[in-house]
Amino acid sequence: MKDEAQRARARKIVAYLKRAYPQPKTELKYKYPFQLVVSVMLSAQCTDKVVNRVTEKLYKKYKTVDDFARARRSVLEKEISSIPFFRNKAKAIIGAARMVEKDFDGRIQRTAESLQKLPGVGYKTAHVVLGELYDIWEGIPTDTHVKRFAYRFDLSPHTDLKKISKDLEVLVPKKDWKYVNNGLVLYGRYVCPARSHDCNQHPLTRIWPDAATRWPKV
Repeated sequence: MKDEAQRARARKIVAYLKRAYPQPKTELKYKYPFQLVVSVMLSAQCTDKVVNRVTEKLYKKYKTVDDFARARRSVLEKEISSIPFFRNKAKAIIGAARMVEKDFDGRIQRTAESLQKLPGVGYKTAHVVLGELYDIWEGIPTDTHVKRFAYRFDLSPHTDLKKISKDLEVLVPKKDWKYVNNGLVLYGRYVCPARSHDCNQHPLTRIWPDAATRWPKV
């Protein structure tokens, strides 16, 4: 049956990711907890490399929730203007900081439900933050890398990120959820990039050779 084949394939993929990336961590740079929230928000439709370049200067000025809550939107927009959708993101960042201060006593909450109440924080951002800050894995975050490999290895028929997450959460045991997002991000970034290429000898393609011919339509 297809479901059983997908489950077996997912197990083999995760087994490789656990070996290759035994301590999965984001490559986003941050020092204080709310800075991570900001970085993940900024990373939507943007590379970690660009986000880190912007935040290297930004985080010398903005460190705490209070710093972001008191930011002037027009100034913050200018400071992150090289990031896609910077106006919407500046508005969301300030709104999220003010909500954390007002409703959560300045603390980053430990549940996805609470985090997703914040402006600009969806399923992916909430679960990245939970996993990175607290090693709590209530779900599998899906970004462009995870979406790409979910298609290439026929693990989900969907294009919606949250639906892909839910499909993967069925296929992968909860104890291994922590390895999926960061593992596939690192694999996609350094081993098997998005552009079409010969990847027959790549470790994951060897697990399921059909992936070599499955490239998402741009």
